[in-house]
Amino acid sequence: MIDKSTGSLINVLSVIKDGATIMIGGFGTAGQPAELIDGLIELGVKDLVIINNNAGNGDYGLAKLLKAGAVRKIICSFPRQSDSWVFDELYRAGKIELELVPQGNLACRIQAAGMGLGPIYTPTGFGTLLAEGKPTMHYEGKDYVLENPIRADFALIKAEQGDRWGNLIYRKAARNFGPIMAMAADCTIAQVSQIVELGALDPEHIVTPGIFVQHVVQVNPTQA
Repeated sequence: MIDKSTGSLINVLSVIKDGATIMIGGFGTAGQPAELIDGLIELGVKDLVIINNNAGNGDYGLAKLLKAGAVRKIICSFPRQSDSWVFDELYRAGKIELELVPQGNLACRIQAAGMGLGPIYTPTGFGTLLAEGKPTMHYEGKDYVLENPIRADFALIKAEQGDRWGNLIYRKAARNFGPIMAMAADCTIAQVSQIVELGALDPEHIVTPGIFVQHVVQVNPTQA
């Protein structure tokens, strides 16, 4: 019997070791798997490479992970906003490395990895510092820059409901990067608000099929 659900968040996260590359879902705090992040902090893993849309908000979730000194490098599209003081302090002190990726490129590079594609050409970033040293091409009147797919050892994502097979549905905009990150990681761990019986999820509403999910953990997060 396939059963990917578990009651122990810490036991599931214990497979993550120092130096891992981890995708973390969320657009700001919307859809951010805060309880999984808290579990990483509790385990004390270090030297992580984190892939996320931004670099944390306030002292919550991802920002808390940065503050704990667990992150060596972050790959994101929006590292600075009014409440990104944790990242700002670390970056100015030279304690964290940043790879800046335009948001559309970030999504496309993750999606390319999940679809098994190789490098992709995109017009975004052409002629800027972000394209320095990268191959370019001119095609049908437009200029493009070559970008590599982004894969990860783990993806930590948040969904609204899941079943024991790992099928997931999301809550509104909290869906954001979750589906493509689940496809682009060797191991996907999903926190959900509710684990339901097999067959209870409408097949037409399942966004992430269980083939892309290895573990489902039920938590009681704040709605976001």
